[in-house]
Amino acid sequence: MEKVQIENIVASTSLADKLDLSKIALALDGAEYEPEQFPGLIYRLPEPKTAVLIFRSGKVNCTGAKDIERVEKTIKILVDKLKAAGIEVYDNPKIVVQNIVAVYDLGVELNLTDIAMSLGLENVEYEPEQFPGLVYRIDEPKVVLLLFGSGKVVCTGAKKKEEIVEAIKKLKKELENVGLI
Repeated sequence: MEKVQIENIVASTSLADKLDLSKIALALDGAEYEPEQFPGLIYRLPEPKTAVLIFRSGKVNCTGAKDIERVEKTIKILVDKLKAAGIEVYDNPKIVVQNIVAVYDLGVELNLTDIAMSLGLENVEYEPEQFPGLVYRIDEPKVVLLLFGSGKVVCTGAKKKEEIVEAIKKLKKELENVGLI
């Protein structure tokens, strides 16, 4: 499905059993570390345009990447910089995708009230006074789709692009079956 556009990948890894964030803050140019405000260190990379949150526990969260290659590149750059600064970290940390956020355009305007009625109340939240989109929870794959009147769909909760594609196909089929697209 060529129109699925990944906007953000959140991934995590572990770089060590524990890290000295004060030392890392000095080693990484531009790192933000204010333990009174937030327990982790924030480090933004200009290329690829991503950010990492580094915690004393050795855990790291990467956000902002639009593909897994950029996540891997970000973690490699971080590992190389930390090693260059004399900070011991694992060589090839295992990266786990936690969440992918993607956008898809159905190409037609949607009547969200009709969709809310036809998709079944147990999987749908639609309160237009609170939020302009319809929240549709799918069990398999386990994702959440936000549908908007413009025809745009935001998918969140996926761990692989294939799950997003599967969820969009399922949505389209359900909407076609009830004549709403």
